[in-house]
Amino acid sequence: MTGGTMAKKAAYSNDNISQLKGADRVRKRPAVIFGSDGIDGCQHSFFEILSNSIDEAREGYGDSIEITRFLDRSIEVQDHGRGIPMDYNENEKEYNWKLVFCEMYAGGKYNTNDASGSYEFSLGLNGLGLCATQYTAEYMDAEVVRDGYVYKVHFEKGNPVGDMVKEEAPKKAKTGSKITWKPDTDVFTDIDIPLEYFKDIIRRQAIVNNNLKFVLKDEVAPKTFETYEFCYENGITDYLNEAVSANSFTAVQFWNTERVGRDREDKPDYKVKINAAICFSNKEQLKEYYRNSSWLEHGGAPDKAVRSAFVSQIDQYIKQNNKYNKQDKKITFQDIEDCLCIVISSFSTQTSYENQTKKAITNKFIQEAMTDFFKHQLEVYFIENKLDADKITDQILVNMRSRVRAESTRQNLKKTLTGSMGMGDRVAKFVDCRTKDVDRREVFIVEGDSALGSCKQARDSEFQAVIPVRGKILNCLKADYTRIFKSEIITDLIKVLGCGVEVETKKKDMTSFNIDNLRWNKVIICTDADVDGYQIRTLILTMIYRLMPTLITEGKVFIAESPLYEITCKDQVWFAYTEREKAQVLEELDGKKYTIQRSKGLGENDADMMWLTTMNPNTRRLIKISPSDAEETARQFDLLLGDNLQGRKEHIANDGHLYLDMTDLS
Repeated sequence: MTGGTMAKKAAYSNDNISQLKGADRVRKRPAVIFGSDGIDGCQHSFFEILSNSIDEAREGYGDSIEITRFLDRSIEVQDHGRGIPMDYNENEKEYNWKLVFCEMYAGGKYNTNDASGSYEFSLGLNGLGLCATQYTAEYMDAEVVRDGYVYKVHFEKGNPVGDMVKEEAPKKAKTGSKITWKPDTDVFTDIDIPLEYFKDIIRRQAIVNNNLKFVLKDEVAPKTFETYEFCYENGITDYLNEAVSANSFTAVQFWNTERVGRDREDKPDYKVKINAAICFSNKEQLKEYYRNSSWLEHGGAPDKAVRSAFVSQIDQYIKQNNKYNKQDKKITFQDIEDCLCIVISSFSTQTSYENQTKKAITNKFIQEAMTDFFKHQLEVYFIENKLDADKITDQILVNMRSRVRAESTRQNLKKTLTGSMGMGDRVAKFVDCRTKDVDRREVFIVEGDSALGSCKQARDSEFQAVIPVRGKILNCLKADYTRIFKSEIITDLIKVLGCGVEVETKKKDMTSFNIDNLRWNKVIICTDADVDGYQIRTLILTMIYRLMPTLITEGKVFIAESPLYEITCKDQVWFAYTEREKAQVLEELDGKKYTIQRSKGLGENDADMMWLTTMNPNTRRLIKISPSDAEETARQFDLLLGDNLQGRKEHIANDGHLYLDMTDLS
């Protein structure tokens, strides 16, 4: 063998199998427990400690929890519950502090479905959170008051340092647990948990734990703290009222029930408590699910239940009351979701999470119980509140019809813009150029067929293409997408440009814009230098501004200036593009005979003049449309061409006199 030798592969034998032990089980693979070794995993480790304190309070032990965020990014959580059992455990033949802090799958929440259990509805479930967080900490200090004693233990890098210290507690000392730790940068890539995360997660816990007070202290300077308090007396009802304020068209409804059932015939029964706050709004949308106060970011069973129950029951009401039109399609959950505000807080003595991060649950019985419950509650609510029922279903039907129209528009747009081959054959009167080099290609958007003829003769057919605009196009700021994409002029322009459109819609797939598909280096708007020409120019710019604003920000859009005056003296010709230029030319010709005439429309110009004044890259004048003041541009477009009629009237009244010399009163 020549040219080198292959590296020898390492042997793979019986001795190559190894087992992680102790703290390394989490420190080397934190994502297995916390879902990530980045900031998300670090945040979840904090939530594991907070969860234990919440479980105590929910069982009736303690009415407040204090959380402190220190400057060095260490964290402290203190509750006033019963305190973690720390002494010797006869059953396990080991001290409890070693079990809960140093052993995976050791905890007091395995018998939540048993009447003799210490917890009924607990966030903690697997006996992993406290131990795993201790394993991943640079250090951890635990101080527990219970049974008349104060217990203290200290850990570093996942291992205990010294023995537990046990002292008699002061007579007035309150029971509870205080855990202080600093996440380890050797484990997590980032430990700087943002203040907003703390505020958000604590606020969510206050929402679903009625009357439980959370105090967050943030150290902003050494020994200086800013304090935030969170407490909702009526839980999710207060929260929903706060969230929608006066923007709902129905009052907030609070529904609750308890059910007992099982996920499978051979499984034991367990208890489920369901609390829901619901209202409807055409301005706000909200959908949040919690299980044992854990926010179910990905939903799971509750989301499936809501989708099934609401579609079924509301569709049934619409049919019974003959609210569907003949051409209507059946409502979907999207139509309901667009005006639904719902917060569900459920508690169960048994739960199947998708994983340790607890962002979705999969219990079959919980889903079935919720589906049945919401169907029943909606039926009763609609019977007892006919006015609300009609308002809700009428709004949902409006949403459905809007969705169907939007989908039809999307499909029509996709059909209209599909494909790029043979584009010239599909766009009437479009005259393409020969080169395929996009860096050279230019397209002139001209005013009418007569201008097309002049430009076609004057252009350099190697790199200049021409498309005429027939008449005045739609004002795209005032028209809806359905009207816009029914306009043949606009769809022809979109086809010729080739880059698609940037449509603002909830449906992401309706946006088909790709700047890399633009077929031109320059898009040049070329209209007559008169009132009609200026209006057409403005409408074309408005179309580009609304449908493909990136062309402006990328500097692809230009205006071709056409001269206002043609001044002839003997065999020389001057073109003046402004009144000032005209005056300067006439000053130069002082005492000489000359003729001056207003320039003709583009369609009346001969090819040589058109090439010289408008199309020759060396002699023409182009105005580049710049995004330097995008906000002002947007404001002016909306004021002059949008729906702000009152603003337009005020603008004309206040500033109209400044433009009197530009008006065409002929």
